[in-house]
Amino acid sequence: MTVKQLSLPELVDGCALLGIRNVGLWREPVHAHGLEATAKLVRDAGLTVTTLCRGGFFTAVDPRERAEALADNRRAIDEAATLGTDTLVLVSGGLPAGSKDLHGARERIADALAELGPYAERHGVRLAIEPLHPMYASDRCVVSTLAQALDIAERFPAQQVGVTVDTYHIWWDDTAPAQIARAGAGGRIHTFQLADWTTPLPEGVLTGRGQIGDGSIDMREWQDHVEAAGYTGAIEVELFNDVLWARDGQEVLAETARRFTEHTR
Repeated sequence: MTVKQLSLPELVDGCALLGIRNVGLWREPVHAHGLEATAKLVRDAGLTVTTLCRGGFFTAVDPRERAEALADNRRAIDEAATLGTDTLVLVSGGLPAGSKDLHGARERIADALAELGPYAERHGVRLAIEPLHPMYASDRCVVSTLAQALDIAERFPAQQVGVTVDTYHIWWDDTAPAQIARAGAGGRIHTFQLADWTTPLPEGVLTGRGQIGDGSIDMREWQDHVEAAGYTGAIEVELFNDVLWARDGQEVLAETARRFTEHTR
């Protein structure tokens, strides 16, 4: 998503040129290129798919909408397995229209995971709840902190449900380091993502993620936290940024790789 202006073949070529061996994929470009074609493309290039994004949106009250969400998440799990990744990232969903019931929405997430967790495990896929910054609680994700994510995840086996640690969403939370340790102790850090916090945020706020090094977040500090908690997996960079998307994609990819090297260990 950081370089969504690139086609998947262009992305693969850029990764090969820069020596990048891991890539996190989003479902929309995978669907556009074709699932089987994408799996072959990355496999032939020697790339490892670290995660697939995204599943989730579990908070609907209407029975038909809930059934559709569960069916779509089963498809997402199938896609992750085909792509060879063991992790599906979940954006859990916001409040249904007219609702003010955060507790009820979070319980519906747990209800959905009770159905999906065993299905995912049978396919060799883990579900990673991603807490999003509280500014997204109404429309995108009622899970706003790692503590909330873990309170849900810990109802299920770690090989079924864990969490995503994303610097953009948690950097402000002084309880997050302790929650990272909690997640690590339970084997529930399923992926770690980097993005910086820059201001002012754009209208709509969705595309406000800053390039690494441009904002307020100490990336090495958060890397230290997840590694101290036992995380040894890949570190992803996930940037939603209209300015970056308007630039040459290969240039942005090279810049992101350079910034990653400069701001991590």
